[in-house]
Amino acid sequence: DVEAKSHVEMFHHYFFTLAPDDKYIKYTMEKAMYLIDESGLAQYNALKEKGFYGNIMGTSAVFSIFCDSIKFNKENMSFIYYGRQRIERRTSVLMRELVTEGFVKRVPRTENNPHGLLIVNWRTILNKDIDQKTKSNY
Repeated sequence: DVEAKSHVEMFHHYFFTLAPDDKYIKYTMEKAMYLIDESGLAQYNALKEKGFYGNIMGTSAVFSIFCDSIKFNKENMSFIYYGRQRIERRTSVLMRELVTEGFVKRVPRTENNPHGLLIVNWRTILNKDIDQKTKSNY
């Protein structure tokens, strides 16, 4: 349970913590892709095609993820991740609620995947704004 939850949290950290630096984004996405099957790559490619990562650099946005909880079902190796994402832009700070789900399967341990687990059939089931604050301009 502990290892599976840690694996899920580590993947979400790499995938959803973003800075306006193309080398950093490439580095964290490479790390994330070792922890997930093609469902993660498909979501990454969809965001890339929509210009999401270019927009981060163009607006100097900083994305941070905070894990609230992870429900893990040991019998079928499924999980539900509950978290909040903070998006800081030059003029505002946006908080989003994020819920994802998927399954975990065992794979050989490697340096790039120390838990020996792989997230499969991952999908986002909720990603909505919960709060937005305008920054003061001094």
